[in-house]
Order: sequence, then structure tokens, then C-alpha cells
Amino acid sequence: MDSAARTLRVGIVGYGGAGRGIHARLVREAGHEVTAVVVRSPERREAAVEDWPGAGLHDDLAGLVADRDAYDVVVVASPSALHADHTTTLARAGVPVVVDKPLALGAAEARAVVAAAEEAGTPLTVFQNRRWDPEQLTLEAVLERGDLGRVHTFERRWERWRPVPQQRWKENDPVGGGLLLDLGPHLVDSATQLFGRVTRVGAELRSHTTPTEDDVFLVLHHAPDADGHTVVSRLWAGSVVGAPGPRTRVLGTAGAYVVTTFENDASPFEVFDDVAPAGTLGWLTHGREREPVPQAPGGHADFYRAVAAWLLDGGPVPVDPHDAVRTAEVLDAARRSAREGRLLDV
Repeated sequence: MDSAARTLRVGIVGYGGAGRGIHARLVREAGHEVTAVVVRSPERREAAVEDWPGAGLHDDLAGLVADRDAYDVVVVASPSALHADHTTTLARAGVPVVVDKPLALGAAEARAVVAAAEEAGTPLTVFQNRRWDPEQLTLEAVLERGDLGRVHTFERRWERWRPVPQQRWKENDPVGGGLLLDLGPHLVDSATQLFGRVTRVGAELRSHTTPTEDDVFLVLHHAPDADGHTVVSRLWAGSVVGAPGPRTRVLGTAGAYVVTTFENDASPFEVFDDVAPAGTLGWLTHGREREPVPQAPGGHADFYRAVAAWLLDGGPVPVDPHDAVRTAEVLDAARRSAREGRLLDV
């Protein structure tokens, strides 16, 4: 019986915005089940019981590990500063792990986590769900068809208007908080999946309304192709952006691919604000000319379908953890670049 007909039993460490709001939701959407949760907050324990009445609740990792027969894999959805420790503890106990991004706070720590999992022979993957984003899949199809000619520039923005910051660890914790570690892993992973290894990094990091950075700009130089052509990625993440820029803009010698909207947020760009035909995502543009692009099938729940195929059927690992190590190297270089005010080799 293949994984499509079997239920993956999932444990979750942390049942807040990530654990409940993202992972548990996608597990259910993929047709699988949460069977164990590490949660201490009384309110969140109530939420876990309401969502998954049969799930075992645990106060800590020790209790979860002792309940090993209750799950097939554990999702680490704790605050970022705890990812490395929690993942290493579970891996050394022989528990297969999905760890939310970032894998760790820096590249050295990320390498140590991967080494611990490999030494223990424990399956490990990283939650880079944006690889299954319809926008990413549609862009991959555009590139595969050669619609843009030779691509020279990739731009992606994760901008939002939050002039009053939320009171969360992501905004306030100097260890693990900030947009570079929150959204940077998604942006860098998307760029490297599309255009390959990064060789040089430039960055600007600023804080406007929070103790941690709420304004991130990255410039990534990708390794040249066989013909010596190089793609440059420009990536933005910001929380105080009253007029968000186009979500994605990819420039090539034969045209551009543009996506102005992001997850149903309104776009301030009037020229693209008209309603696109159903079943399309983004536009191929050539100056004033444009045509809608058919949307590729897919969605974030496909990540957990891939996890089930990996663990239950011996399929490929959904996200190679070494990819997350390379992303951490880029983010480390970005911090150094911002401090030193110059491009750095990676």
C-alpha cells in the first residue's frame, strides 16, 4: 500500500502560530494526522485537544521521545533559537524530523545538526514549503519553456504594511528574531532553487519599529552558467511598506515575468490591478504588451505528501538538509555584508 492510502502520524513540538497555524493545518490538508504534541500553555493545550482529540500531549521532548510508538515523524515548530537543540535531541533519539526554517541560527550550528542526524542515521528534512508555492512552480514552468530568453535578474519581495509591530518573539527576540531568519530562508531558497549556487552576497539590514531587523535587502550573485552568464537576485523583506512592490519580477532577454499580488493581498500597481483570467498566475510582459500565464498545479500541503512518500515508501527526501546549510551560509554572509558595507564571497 503506497503512502497515498496510508496515514502519516505526526508529532509537533510547539503549537502556536507555526505549529498550529501552518504545520497542523497542512498535515490535515494532506490527509494525515497529528498524534502527539509538545505544548505547555493551557490555552494551546486546549486548542490541541480541540483540533486532535486523540493526540497525546507532552510537556517536553523527553515525554515525546518516550511515546515513540505514537508517531512516524516529529515537526520542530518551536522558536527559531531552539530549532538546533530540539532537532539534535530528536535525531539522536532516532526520531525522524521535519524542522521548520531556519534549520539553525547560523551555518556552523546548521552543519552540526546535519552531522548529528547523519551520525545517528536519522531521517531529517527542512520545511521549505515555498518550493511547493504555485507561484514558484509557475515560474519554474516559465523558465523551463524558455519564455524569457536568457534570464539576468530575479526579484522577489515579501513586503507588508505593519506599522504597529506584533508583540511576538519574531519581532523582539535578539536571538532568533528578525526578518532575516524569518523570511530570508524562504527568499534565498527560492532563488537558489531557480538559479543555483550563490557566490557573492550583499545586504542591508535595518530596524524601524522593532528591536530586530524589519527591513531586509539582499543581493545574490549566482554562479555563472556554462556560457559564463550570471543571474543576480534582488530580494526584499519588510514590515513597514505602505506600498509593496511587485511580488516577483524576472527579467530576461526575451521579456519579463511579473506577479504583483501575494496571497490575495491587494497590489498598488494600477496597470496590473485588473482581474486576471481564472487559472492564471502572473504575466509575461514585453514593454506594454502582456499575456497571462497558466498557473501550475500544486500547493504547500504537497510538502507533507512528499514527507509521507519519503518515510512510508522510501521516496526522495523532500528538502535536502544540506540545502538549508547552504542557505544559512548565505544568511551569515548577509549579516557580515550589512556590518561591513560590502559584497562578500560565499
